[in-house]
Amino acid sequence: MNSSFLSLSLLIVLLCMASVPNPSEPPLWNFDAQLDTYFVTETNKLSKASKDHLADITNWELYQNQNRWKLMHMLGLNIFALENEKSPLKPVITGTLEEEEFRVEKLHFQSLPGLYVTGNLYMPKEITEPLPAILYVCGHGKVKENGISYGNKAHYQHHAAWFARNGYVCLIIDTNQLGEIEGTHHGTHHLNRWWWISRGYTPAGVEAWNGVRAVDYLISRPEVDRNRIGLTGRSGGGAYTWWGAAIDTRIKVAVPVAGITDLNDHIVRQCVDGHCDCMFMVNTFRWDYPKLVPLVAPRPLLISNTDRDPIFPIKGVFNTYLQGRNAYAKMNASNHLALHTTAGPHMDTQELRVHAFRWFNHYLRGTDELIDKPAIKFFEPRQLKVFDKLPEDQINTKIDELFVEIAPPIAEQLSNFSWDQQKHHWNQVLDERVLSGWPSKPKRPTSEFLQRYRHEEGILNEWKVTTDDGITELPFFQLVSNKGSNKTRKVEILDDENWAFWAPKLKALFPSGDLWKDALPEKDAAKTVRKLLKGLGDISFLCMRGAGPAQFKGDEKRQIQIRRRYYLLGQTLEVMQTYDIGQMLIVAAKGMSERSFSAEAKGSTAAMLMYASLYFEEYPAMSVDLVDMPLSHQYGPVYPNVLRYLDLPITTLLAAEKRAVRIHANRDSDLKEWQALADFSQQIPNLHLTIDD
Repeated sequence: MNSSFLSLSLLIVLLCMASVPNPSEPPLWNFDAQLDTYFVTETNKLSKASKDHLADITNWELYQNQNRWKLMHMLGLNIFALENEKSPLKPVITGTLEEEEFRVEKLHFQSLPGLYVTGNLYMPKEITEPLPAILYVCGHGKVKENGISYGNKAHYQHHAAWFARNGYVCLIIDTNQLGEIEGTHHGTHHLNRWWWISRGYTPAGVEAWNGVRAVDYLISRPEVDRNRIGLTGRSGGGAYTWWGAAIDTRIKVAVPVAGITDLNDHIVRQCVDGHCDCMFMVNTFRWDYPKLVPLVAPRPLLISNTDRDPIFPIKGVFNTYLQGRNAYAKMNASNHLALHTTAGPHMDTQELRVHAFRWFNHYLRGTDELIDKPAIKFFEPRQLKVFDKLPEDQINTKIDELFVEIAPPIAEQLSNFSWDQQKHHWNQVLDERVLSGWPSKPKRPTSEFLQRYRHEEGILNEWKVTTDDGITELPFFQLVSNKGSNKTRKVEILDDENWAFWAPKLKALFPSGDLWKDALPEKDAAKTVRKLLKGLGDISFLCMRGAGPAQFKGDEKRQIQIRRRYYLLGQTLEVMQTYDIGQMLIVAAKGMSERSFSAEAKGSTAAMLMYASLYFEEYPAMSVDLVDMPLSHQYGPVYPNVLRYLDLPITTLLAAEKRAVRIHANRDSDLKEWQALADFSQQIPNLHLTIDD
């Protein structure tokens, strides 16, 4: 074999090796890996903050007073009404059932006018003195036949019957979703009701409120000893037990079963996927769930769970217990907290209930007798039905639109306070209750130049910009015209719609780009880009996580659960996209301190751009063009609690105090409100309304 052949063979091998990507080199852009890292980092941050807070508390009474209020806010409760002005319950007993050892009253009451709660009251046959009482709150046990809902009280009836057979009065109530009047718990899970978050609404608040009013009903009954009331339930009912015991100190003993785990399980291990919205508060103050335990302390609390529950994993349950144990110890009440585990998946087992029954017996009846009666069902579901005909004045099916009061119009808000006073209030609530998920001490964005693409129409420069704590890395592009002015500059936000417009053009002009490699090249891209760049020096393209070229992979179901994981962190995807826009604007504005430029976005992205312009103020010469922006956060973008305090017209005025704001409204949209805003804001000359054909 001659040396020439060997040299040629070696050259071929080397060329082949050079053409194969190095598997050890990570891809330049992996937005899903960034997302996973972000969720781990943020979850750990919140968990550590909660743990450190609990470890440092010395005044537990102060902690409980402050954080009970915060929890009620995160449940969307009207705190004044909770303490002072409860509406009449208007209880009605519609029938009775008799068994050898107990009797049942079928009843309903109204926790708010028109918000009906159906339930069954189980009592021993013979009552000679006021008895201890149990409020049993039901989990997701659907009982529906031939289109008729009998309520989840029928599914869990055996627990209520056991209490009545053992010396208790037990009121078991339906949930709003699975009661005889069927509401909904699944607004963000699959019904696309993201405005729930903007309203600060969660069905957890409705269930907590119904529980509070159920206690009101119990203590109105002469058969009940108001100083001996317990609360329990499993799964969803376990969660409602946490809410009720935490906010209502009339609950003397609590046993939540399979109703809690920590943020790590919900977010990192993605247990949130298996839960509806009734399991979660709007996490405005960014808690991990162990912070609930001291709100129950020092009252007796038994945390109960199976060891192989996939939606309440035992590790997170145990972590919650361990952190709570420290609080109970500091209150000299260590014996009042216990963790009970049994073998099994997410199931309602007898073993779980035996310890619960004994716990209540010990603390409410002062006895430790052995359990000799099983919990069994006595009735057919139809026997327990409360309504023959559903009430026409019910609001159960639309309670999500009514439960949390939203802010009045701007004119009403300014009727008693000056503009400056209200502006201070709005800025405060935006910081503390709407955008509180932003980093408390934001780091300046960093940028790294990556590469340059060339075409006869212009040059495309690509950077990598890090927006938060070295985790979120996003592309930043600058399209520089070969023929335009170097004085006029424009910024566009690459959301899904805008990216669909630009990706085919970039593919045609700069085909080697990785982020648009799958786009189909546009035939007349050069002509279109030349027209768009006419008179401009350049266009900067700002990216944000989860959108445009930085989209997260996966089907619609995965995208929903990604958004819900942000929600559990006390953020939303849109809140953090707004943060990205602001950080990107800082990068775009470098070197332009004395030069004017405009930033433009459309739809919900326009509203996010406007918010970013409020907070990232290093570019005073920037104007914003808001195209087809929605009139209300009801339609986007989703920010926690925002509608409780203000809406987009107010934010528009706040932005127009700082820079030129141009609203481009389509003739087909409702222009009256924007026109009224323009008329209202005569003292703010920077606001301009343009009607686009």
